[in-house]
Amino acid sequence: MTEFVDFAIGGVPVGCVFALMAVGVVLVYKTAGVLNLAFAAQAFASAALYFQLRKEWDWPNIPAFLLAVVVVAPAIGFVLDRFLFRHLRTAPPAARLVTSLGLLVAIPEIVKIVFFSKDAYIAGGTRFNNFGPPTIAPDPARVYTFRIPGLGDHSLDGNQVTTIVITVVVVVGLTLLFRYSQIGLRMRAVVESPRLTQLHGINADRIGSVAWMLSSFVAGLAGVLLAPLFAQVTAESYLTLLVAALAAAVFAGLTSIPLALLGGILLGVTQSVLSGYLPTSSVLATGLRPALPFYALFLLLVFWPLLRRGREASDPLAGVDPPPPGLASGTRSHTMSVVTYAFWIPVIAGFVLVALFVLDSYWLLIMTQALIFSTIFLSITVVTGMGGQVSLCQATFAAVGAFTTGQLVVRYDSSVLLTMAIGAVLAALVGALLALPALRLGGVYLALATLAFALAFESVLVPLDWVGGGTSLLRVPRPVIGSIDFADERAWFLLCLVALGVVSTFVVFIRRGTTGQFLDAIRGSEPAAASIGINPFRSKVIAFAISAGIAGLGGSLLAMHKGQANPFDFVPFIGLFWVVIVSTLGTRTVQGAVMAGFSLMLVPEVLNGLGLPGAFAFVLFGLGALTYARHPEGVVEFQTRRVVGWIDRRFSLDHREELRS
Repeated sequence: MTEFVDFAIGGVPVGCVFALMAVGVVLVYKTAGVLNLAFAAQAFASAALYFQLRKEWDWPNIPAFLLAVVVVAPAIGFVLDRFLFRHLRTAPPAARLVTSLGLLVAIPEIVKIVFFSKDAYIAGGTRFNNFGPPTIAPDPARVYTFRIPGLGDHSLDGNQVTTIVITVVVVVGLTLLFRYSQIGLRMRAVVESPRLTQLHGINADRIGSVAWMLSSFVAGLAGVLLAPLFAQVTAESYLTLLVAALAAAVFAGLTSIPLALLGGILLGVTQSVLSGYLPTSSVLATGLRPALPFYALFLLLVFWPLLRRGREASDPLAGVDPPPPGLASGTRSHTMSVVTYAFWIPVIAGFVLVALFVLDSYWLLIMTQALIFSTIFLSITVVTGMGGQVSLCQATFAAVGAFTTGQLVVRYDSSVLLTMAIGAVLAALVGALLALPALRLGGVYLALATLAFALAFESVLVPLDWVGGGTSLLRVPRPVIGSIDFADERAWFLLCLVALGVVSTFVVFIRRGTTGQFLDAIRGSEPAAASIGINPFRSKVIAFAISAGIAGLGGSLLAMHKGQANPFDFVPFIGLFWVVIVSTLGTRTVQGAVMAGFSLMLVPEVLNGLGLPGAFAFVLFGLGALTYARHPEGVVEFQTRRVVGWIDRRFSLDHREELRS
């Protein structure tokens, strides 16, 4: 029993760190109605600044802490509210979620640009890795020993005690603030309905700014406390710990700060106990323990009754907002449609001729890879543009297709084209099975469930030999059809172009067919759609499965293109970036997905040509996602509608002038 208590006590400080991040997530959701996935990026920014001040510029502990946590962290919150989230209070939850995803992608890269030299940034940024991250504890080496009656003596070091004390103070302070203060009540009122709050004479903008500054302060505090847990300060580490914080926040129903504390501590204690009792070489130790937060998040989302009784934050006056505009293709005239098709035929033909006979081998590879990513991005068009759901595991479905192709080719010497089809079908099956429990959640909860699934897949299944190949990469050859060997780059380019054309046509038929019409009706009003006999759940499952199958097909093509099924091509963070770029350019149209695929490949090349690091594209695309709230149809569709409208007005004006003459 004493050993168990030792393990449990050792997990309390880590659990407090989980809890502190969970409190920050709950705080911003409770006061702003935003599930702020950028919380991890904000925590990383404060930790990076604190590291820079302490290690690089040799500042004393207290001034460095005050600047990084008390000054800069709230300032980031104020800027985010003043210039961004203030204008999103009445936006749909999906718009706020995509915006926070954009910040999650952009903020870490901005931090690296600020602190790293150009050469270090191009090399990937290594300055934060040179020394152990500093701690804010006044005496971290000091050991505090205490006795539990009947269970012996137990010890905690100064850093652990500091973490526990700070966490308890923050949780108690915030609980008292919301329960007994006037500003706490006003913060909760603003998230319920900013417009109704304004009608009662309360300045919703000012209250919102206070809430964001407070949550950003907690993010900065959590970031600085988390840093000593890692050998190096990286944004990826904070993203992983954010999932643990989200699990604790979901345990709290995204509303209760004390329950967030309890959930974080329970998760930390459970993880510590598993680490202590499980053999280090066992499958459970290598798979279950590190993936415990991912499992906990998914299971809580699906089964936790406190969450099922809750609801997403929404404005009761949102019903007065006008419906989103239709697609430009549905509003243009028949003549305009014919002209559009006539325009694209020579453009596509010219692109093919230039790629085959003008471009060198390097640029031909770039164009081919752009076609493959365009195919994968069409899966986001189906699930988000048509289904109205935000899925954060499209990279995982692509990985299923790639690994299936690799395994069948390596183990059974199967036909590559056949294995590609099998990979797509298997990915669709996995997507349907995931959709059965996850789609009942909807909204931001569905996004969290898919993120948890993606992280668990990467942590547990990918390292297995029968899934990701273990320590060796799965070799994937290109197909041979008759006398055509697609190892030739031009032949391979044409095959990928045909695949994109077939999938694009398939997606257009789905959108115009019964499934697309059903999904359009569900997106407009799910109760109304159900009242006329449409089964919303079945339609969404079909869309989810089709989306996963398309991603699996694209993943197989990517593995063939590179000659191997590399797990690093399908990590969850890459999947988040995919959602960001497609949401920016357009989730509702094929053109948006194709433009996203080509932008993904061409923008880094343009930046390199300008002497800028290609990774700077993360900043551009991340900040570009901020336009999603104003233009949820995407930049491509928005500009297309403007051009079509201008042509229609010009044509109508010329036609009236002809009639007058």
